[in-house]
Amino acid sequence: AGRWLRQRGVATAERLKTVLPRPAAPLADVPAGADLGVTGAVPFITPNADFYRIDTALSPPQVDPRDWTLTVGGRVDRPITLTYAELLARPMVEADITLSCVSNEVGGNLVGNARWLGCRLDDLLDEAGIDPSADQVVGRSVDGFTAGFPTALLDGRDALVAVGMNGEPLPIRHGFPARLVVPGVYGYVSATKWLAEIELTRFDEFEGYWIPRGWSVDGPIKTQSRIDTPVRGTEVTAGEPTPIAGVAWAPTRGIERVEVQVDDGDWQLAELGEAYTDTTWRQWS
Repeated sequence: AGRWLRQRGVATAERLKTVLPRPAAPLADVPAGADLGVTGAVPFITPNADFYRIDTALSPPQVDPRDWTLTVGGRVDRPITLTYAELLARPMVEADITLSCVSNEVGGNLVGNARWLGCRLDDLLDEAGIDPSADQVVGRSVDGFTAGFPTALLDGRDALVAVGMNGEPLPIRHGFPARLVVPGVYGYVSATKWLAEIELTRFDEFEGYWIPRGWSVDGPIKTQSRIDTPVRGTEVTAGEPTPIAGVAWAPTRGIERVEVQVDDGDWQLAELGEAYTDTTWRQWS
């Protein structure tokens, strides 16, 4: 317990000292129209403190970035090892991406939207040189957790080795010093936190943590929606206008419309927040 507390203090202190690099091309602010401003609806960008956490760690690993390295190996031509400083020195991009957990229940809160900062995963792997025989990208955490996704997802989408979240270094509970963020697939196949290694391999050679436990190797995020207001169980007054609002998501496909039915009435088209990017949720009301 004492050793863990000391490690926690070091990780917290080093994170607070971290100065994130500027992205090569900073994203513009989220359009004002993306947030409908309905009382009770969640904000378009989820604050870090409210972002869901799902992982297999009993407690978040406490990583000292001064001793941390990221290795890229396996079926590559040129293995790479990066220190934290070397990772931060790489060209950085920003991307607004909604993440969702496969175990999110109907109406659940295991989904969030953030602005991530990191280096492009496809650029890093191009530098390493992917062997044509590889069909899986595996992320390994410092605590041994593994998750793998198809190399086919390196299709130009903003898959990142992320170091920042909503303008600050990754919170420790969300993977400091680095994690993977891959739009369009559930975290159990892609979103390795406390990242220590990226391995190019094959699905017939290696299975990530959840696959032998019966989960699909693909893990595409399904089209879903949620009602945020009125809160479940709330009574509304008959005859008084009552806003109904929430979010809908389908990364990387995007949301074109949302329809709402009250009791057995007709389905009604909802108003949508301004379309911004296909990798994020859209508010509706």
